[in-house]
Amino acid sequence: MSHRARKRFGQHFLHDRNTIARIVDAIRPEPGDHLVEIGPGQGAITEPLLATGAQLTAVEIDRDLAAALRSQYASHPRFTLIEDDVLKAPLDALQPTPLRLVGNLPYNISTPLIFRLLALPGVVDMHFMLQKEVVDRLVATAGTPAYGRLSVMRAAKATAQSVLKIGPGAFSPPPKVDSAVVRLVPQQPAFQITAPAAFETVVRLAFSARRKTLANGLKSVLTRDQIQASGVDPSARPETIEPAAFAALGEAVAASEQTR
Repeated sequence: MSHRARKRFGQHFLHDRNTIARIVDAIRPEPGDHLVEIGPGQGAITEPLLATGAQLTAVEIDRDLAAALRSQYASHPRFTLIEDDVLKAPLDALQPTPLRLVGNLPYNISTPLIFRLLALPGVVDMHFMLQKEVVDRLVATAGTPAYGRLSVMRAAKATAQSVLKIGPGAFSPPPKVDSAVVRLVPQQPAFQITAPAAFETVVRLAFSARRKTLANGLKSVLTRDQIQASGVDPSARPETIEPAAFAALGEAVAASEQTR
């Protein structure tokens, strides 16, 4: 399939056969699985995924690529194509469930897309190819250099594991960064989030001022004493705070708002 990569869609097409085989091996599809492939592009992974006996629903925004995929797999009984923006496509209506999500995500929308997908019901796991820097932040734990807002918000939704590193040469055109495949498994967090909106606010404020102490970064929503009462050190910096502590701070913000 010949196609010029479109910058506005963040397209980088996977072509290295060894890398493709390693990705499919990491996913380990089985007959009867319902895979949802996001951004199939030129179908590099589509064919080997279908060869496993799985049902596959592909979501492609590029109309030329969609037309080529539709033509190539027109008679395939286990292939369905949705031509749409994945940020808007009605993925929550896909049947049958459970779903397994896979794809080479566009770098320019990867973060909002991941959180939209983590909110979908009936998802068993996700295997996404992303910038290695984004994967590092997704899997990071408190106290490590890559730990930040994305790490905390992911911890509230899923477990994360980096399963494969991929160099630029595996793509055409080659991106200017290294890539990696992350495995995300949606699950209830080990900590309770009773005030999700306040939790998000606290995490956003803390990491937008990550060089400041929590007392300074959160002063618009919590006093030093309120932070202390939540069991968190007000003098600590956000990159040292566990996700569960941010949930406790969110509870404090919600309680404070109710008393105003």
